[in-house]
Formats: sequence, structure tokens, C-alpha cells
Amino acid sequence: MTDGSETDGQPRHERLARHPTPGPRNSLQSWTDAKHPLRVAFNYAFIVAARHSPSLRLKNWLLRRVGVDVGTGVSWGLESTPDVFWPELITVGDDAIIGYDATLLCHEFLQEEYRTGEVNVGERAMIGAGAVVLPGVEIGEEAQVAANSLVAEDVPAGETWAGVPAEPIDGDAE
Repeated sequence: MTDGSETDGQPRHERLARHPTPGPRNSLQSWTDAKHPLRVAFNYAFIVAARHSPSLRLKNWLLRRVGVDVGTGVSWGLESTPDVFWPELITVGDDAIIGYDATLLCHEFLQEEYRTGEVNVGERAMIGAGAVVLPGVEIGEEAQVAANSLVAEDVPAGETWAGVPAEPIDGDAE
């Protein structure tokens, strides 16, 4: 049984691409060097529309337009948010559920660099309301992430994780 911290033998942090941002200010100050402002504005407009649309078909259509790889039958809760800067790094498998106000991040802006990494959500996986998934994380098939969890490690297929940071829940505990 895996502890959920690795995919293909690599911890999440080792799967992230590192982009140095030399200079006197933090990396967020130079975000326009990382991604063209018009691309971010386009992504933002489509993601805001998707966040507020009650139509699941429209949400999936809008998110595909900004590069999210959305499987068949994916359900996005209201206010759920894929990464605005790098939505093309997100893959969501068939029949997955992304809960109300959940966030899938593919970037981390730090002081002297920013990091990017793919987020993969497996088929029939469920991410609870308000959960945050960090860059480089894989949620396995039929895995479950509890509401308001912070997912900083991979969640193996079929497991349920909860908490800040998210950890496996023992199915036999009462």
C-alpha cells in the first residue's frame, strides 16, 4: 500500500517544474513574464462564467476552451475553480465530481521562483466542497477527498482522505 506521497516514485515537489524569477521582488510581481496577460484574462473570463453557470454541459464546454482536459460526465460544483494561469495542466477523468468551491491549483508563486505541475483527477473520483488540490497532485480513480481538505500528496485510487493536510481515513474506524 502506498502512502499517497508519490507517483512513479517521485514525491509531488519533485514533479513540479521550477521557474526562477531573479530580481528584487517576489515571483508574483513578474507574473506577466510567466503568462501573457491577455491569455490570463481570457482564462479568467471563461472560468468565472463556468464557476457561476448552473449548467454542467456549459461548464465543461467553457473549461475545455481554456485547456482543461475534461472527461465525459464530469460534474463541477458551483464556484469550483480550476487554475486560472495554467488550466491546460488539469485533467479530470470521466464521471468525476469537483465539489462546490473546490480549487485545483497548478502553480505556486514563491519569493524567488514559481512552480508549475499537473493535477490529475481520476475517473469517478470525488473532491469535496472547499477542498484545495496543490500542483503536482494526482487523485486516483474512485478516490474521495473530504470537504475543506488541503491535498498536498497523491491520493491513491479508492482511498478517502481528509484534513489539513489531507491524510488517509481508516475505513474501519468508528
